[in-house]
Amino acid sequence: MRNVTYKMEELTCPSCIAKIEKALTKQVGVDEVKVLFNSGKVKVAYDETKADPNEYAALLNRLGYPVLSTKIEK
Repeated sequence: MRNVTYKMEELTCPSCIAKIEKALTKQVGVDEVKVLFNSGKVKVAYDETKADPNEYAALLNRLGYPVLSTKIEK
């Protein structure tokens, strides 16, 4: 398992959190999703053998939540 943190441009409401959590939780390889509303970060625990964290960033961008930076932790 690895963790990735996405710094987001904007998270403005609780429905944003729900939308992000729902979309990411459905993705292959995702084990856990935490949206940190106040700091504008999304943390994802994922199986690196099943997925690429760039795919999750692309999904967030498609949902309308621009990713400013990505930090992968080992």
